[in-house]
Amino acid sequence: MRVVGILIGTKGRGSNMAALIQAGLPVALVVAPSPEAPGLARAAELGVPTLALDPRRDDLVAPLKAAGVTVLCLAGYLRLLPDSVLDAFPGRVLNIHPALLPRHGGKGMYGMHVHEAVVASGDTETGCTVHQVTSVYDDGQILGQLRCPVHPGDTANDVAARVLALEHELYPSVVRSLL
Repeated sequence: MRVVGILIGTKGRGSNMAALIQAGLPVALVVAPSPEAPGLARAAELGVPTLALDPRRDDLVAPLKAAGVTVLCLAGYLRLLPDSVLDAFPGRVLNIHPALLPRHGGKGMYGMHVHEAVVASGDTETGCTVHQVTSVYDDGQILGQLRCPVHPGDTANDVAARVLALEHELYPSVVRSLL
């Protein structure tokens, strides 16, 4: 049986992490690079074991393997992963991006930066993308996308809210199909 691990960032609300857990996926461990990451408390409230460890300095593979993790999902984690992690889970490290890749992807394109770029570009459509993680930002194989309109007069906040709802639908669906 395949089991999910989730690597979160240090600042986010943890909504995509929570969406994966609340979708009933077999999540064995949530890891954050700092014990102060708000998502760790949320994961614990949802009954999932947590661990604070920085993948840039510490071995992430051993605790994931010890927890039985076979698929690693990034949820708000914004740094490139060490090759050792990518090698340990070949083709099974996933990320959700708040745009229709390959548009508005790459280093520095995360969170509101993405939605601001979508609005500034005049795009009439945006959405979210689940992709495999590689050693290059937002460059892995696309596994799924959902789309939504960008209306005239939309702000980046308007777009962000619409896209986040799609993320919570798409990410669990793609992960479930991989399991």
